[in-house]
Amino acid sequence: MKNLRRIVKKLMLRILPYLLKPVYKLYEKYLWTQIESGPLPLHVGIIPDGNRRWARERGLQVFEGHIHGYEKLKEVLRWLWELKIRYVTVFAMSTENCLYRDRVEVENLFNVIRKGLVELLNSNEIHKYRVRINVIGKLEYVPEDIKALTKKLEEVTANYGDYFLTIALCYGGRQEIVDAVKAIAKDVYSGLLKPEEINEEVFSKYLYIHDMPDVDLIIRTSGEERISNFLLWQSAYSELYFCDAYWPEFRKIDLWRAIRSYQKRERRFGR
Repeated sequence: MKNLRRIVKKLMLRILPYLLKPVYKLYEKYLWTQIESGPLPLHVGIIPDGNRRWARERGLQVFEGHIHGYEKLKEVLRWLWELKIRYVTVFAMSTENCLYRDRVEVENLFNVIRKGLVELLNSNEIHKYRVRINVIGKLEYVPEDIKALTKKLEEVTANYGDYFLTIALCYGGRQEIVDAVKAIAKDVYSGLLKPEEINEEVFSKYLYIHDMPDVDLIIRTSGEERISNFLLWQSAYSELYFCDAYWPEFRKIDLWRAIRSYQKRERRFGR
């Protein structure tokens, strides 16, 4: 009986989205009428959570969840660029994931990241939208070939500036702040910077990406309601949107709901 229930659940998980597709299309149009004339965020941060749980509920291997998650990311980036949202930062992998997650899973994640970087290098859309790409984090923890790919990708897109895609890889917000403090201390010690000159503007220049605006909207999937050490400095006044859907099943209506929620909020920035 348990096996039968499991089989029925798997079938419903696969079939239900197709049955509801016409309804989603109508709802998409309705949502678009609500957001099309409102303000859009300049910078969106994405925490694409739930790939593993999505795979397990469907009887798939964990690495298949990460592959589906990567395919979804390509789709969501396209939606964001179509909306003319200039800055997107994606939390691809945390420092904790790099160091402490099961090594087989980490290698599978690196394989997905490797595939993604190669595809970005050969992507027509990157050149169509003139997307500048930066990869931030503790890259000493990633394989040498991935480091080489990130460097090449940054060089190839260095002269672009219509859109900006930042990939946070083996990244932690606390570590970014610690690294900034170390760099400031070094410059103070060497006489390049006076302590009284240090303010928020100066400090931000020592972050991994110093010319990036703060994040307006952070979207996290899978129902978890925390930011998990993601862009701690840059998210001081971010609007947060938590979506119940696992990342591989994130839909355009989920993105537009997030934007609708963003548009309804009054942003006072502490004033």
